[in-house]
Amino acid sequence: MRRDVILRIGVKLILPFILVFAFYVHLHGDYGPGGGFQAGVILAGMVILYALVFGLAAAKRAVPAALVGRLVPLGVLIYLAAGLPSFLAGKRYLDYSVFSGDPLHGHEWGVFLVEAGVIITVAATMIAIFYAFADRGRP
Repeated sequence: MRRDVILRIGVKLILPFILVFAFYVHLHGDYGPGGGFQAGVILAGMVILYALVFGLAAAKRAVPAALVGRLVPLGVLIYLAAGLPSFLAGKRYLDYSVFSGDPLHGHEWGVFLVEAGVIITVAATMIAIFYAFADRGRP
């Protein structure tokens, strides 16, 4: 792929837009289609595109496999931690009213935390799956 200069430059130009779009999908998930799962898949797709064009070694330098392995449980912990304040306050688990005096704002913060956990877990899981398949058969 070293000779594909146009492809390499094109991918370098489009990667920031993919990142911004992923965060737009994540933040817009409260108001319309989208959310953490879709944004996580878009983020993982960005890393996979980078790996396909620049090579697996370059992708693993940009997003190390050890980091990916730590992000999967971190996202799950963020998701679980979003429900703990309400649980400890004696309310239902994931009752977001404890995050703010106004239930509407509390709901926004709670959904944001849950979706943050989802985006991290989904992106890291998809990247880990790609790394596992891409490394198959390599010494």
